Amino acid sequence: MQLSYWELKNWFSQIDYTIVGSGIVGLHAALRLRERYPESKILILEKGVLPQGASTKNAGFACFGSISEIIEDLKTHTEEEVIQLIQKRWTGLQLLRKRLGDNTIDFKPYGGYELFLKEDESCFSECFNKLSFINELLRPLFKADVFAKEVDRFGFGDIHEYLIFNPFEAQIDTGNMMQALLKQAIAEDILILNQQTLTSYCDNENSVEVALGDFSFSTKKLFFATNGFSNKLTQGAVKPARAQVLITEPIPDLDIKGTFHLDKGYYYFRNVGNRILLGGGRNLDFDTENTTEFGQTEIVQKKLEDLLKKVILPNQKVQIEHRWSGIMGMGNSKKPIVSQLSENVYCGVRLGGMGIAIGSLIGTELADLV
Repeated sequence: MQLSYWELKNWFSQIDYTIVGSGIVGLHAALRLRERYPESKILILEKGVLPQGASTKNAGFACFGSISEIIEDLKTHTEEEVIQLIQKRWTGLQLLRKRLGDNTIDFKPYGGYELFLKEDESCFSECFNKLSFINELLRPLFKADVFAKEVDRFGFGDIHEYLIFNPFEAQIDTGNMMQALLKQAIAEDILILNQQTLTSYCDNENSVEVALGDFSFSTKKLFFATNGFSNKLTQGAVKPARAQVLITEPIPDLDIKGTFHLDKGYYYFRNVGNRILLGGGRNLDFDTENTTEFGQTEIVQKKLEDLLKKVILPNQKVQIEHRWSGIMGMGNSKKPIVSQLSENVYCGVRLGGMGIAIGSLIGTELADLV
């Protein structure tokens, strides 16, 4: 790539901070750096036309974990770790709302619900038996009961009569959120270059040499906000996890409002106006879904369609309008990784499928490592 004098001068010289990834984490990191260093030159590199991983591809859940997810996390994490994790997610949601405003992101506090399939008696019993315990655990944080038993009023099929309701959960418009964040970054004189793939970097103690194919430039600090694409960067501590999603055509007289969870969070759905958005199913074939490749598989799509037609909207004719996928960053621990990799290189990754909730906080923490 042969650049002109003007291109080198304006885009690739005297760069203070370079961020790889223009998703929720990357943009919040850039905006936080701008707050701390008003005169600095900040560059964001994005390999996609739009943020490539999950920031523009998620379901728009403003949530911090269903009761079955929290119970499952307590089997591999201490109570203190789980409380800290939920606190971070809750704090992150408030940061996001404060930065962008509820009207901008179309924040709708309809609450969240967990459904239990009739065949899943063990999960149903465990969640209802531990409901009081989980509420006690979270009361210091929320100053109220988080989870409550409710009768299914939506007419779902093949499920237990009772749902578990969470009044603190909401839904947002993912597209509006990301567009607003990108607009803020541009307004703050943050340079964003799309369709740029970092091929290598070298920390030279005083600066970092960054290579984009056959072209390289120097930056004082380098930040990775690449979440699901951070496997090599973190020596395998972050594993990619594909999420497959579909959305229906408009449904007349749709009476479903809220965010809904099923099977320990492996399935999730919500209304988008008078449509149903439904995603999940990676637990059907973890090996195949631990990938950075976008796309759909027959086994997952068939299960999503079955849930749509038998559980969510039984006895209704429903047409699917669109399907897509996103790449999340998972790991053996749910705790995000915000760390310094070398003298001038940092990363904020492993959001555990909770990017909307925790991304703004992780981006801020990433910038504050400097």
